[in-house]
Amino acid sequence: MKHVAALSVGLFAVWLLWSGYWENTFLVVLGALSCIVTVILALRMNLVDAEGVPVEIALRLLRYAPWLVWQVFLANLHVARRILDRKLPIHPAVIRVKPGQKRDLGRVIYANSITLTPGTVSIDIDENEITVHALTRETASDLRSGAMDRRVTWLEGSG
Repeated sequence: MKHVAALSVGLFAVWLLWSGYWENTFLVVLGALSCIVTVILALRMNLVDAEGVPVEIALRLLRYAPWLVWQVFLANLHVARRILDRKLPIHPAVIRVKPGQKRDLGRVIYANSITLTPGTVSIDIDENEITVHALTRETASDLRSGAMDRRVTWLEGSG
């Protein structure tokens, strides 16, 4: 029930923010009805569960997102230095990292976090490993250190 409520409130909040219709009651009612129909369809398709609507990670995400934004910023600087200074080496490598997450959602968040960080791209993902293309040895080493993996495991709630 909490997943249905979270999805309903979340959809309606997004609808209100993106539509900009706050004062026209008729349009707000239509927006609410469209959100209700969407939730009913999601229920019929069995999409409303802990994976589809992960309310458990919402508060932890507020702490993880700023850290990820900072890592993206630092990685941007690292890649920009490699582009601007021809003397700095680029040693592309394909590496495999072991995800510490227990659920698919956690592994997907981890793989997407890797891809969002400039200089690394997740190529393949399965239960036991994520295959990553890293631009330099430093970025590969950073991934192997496990800092991002530990943070995503904490975000998922399994660590």
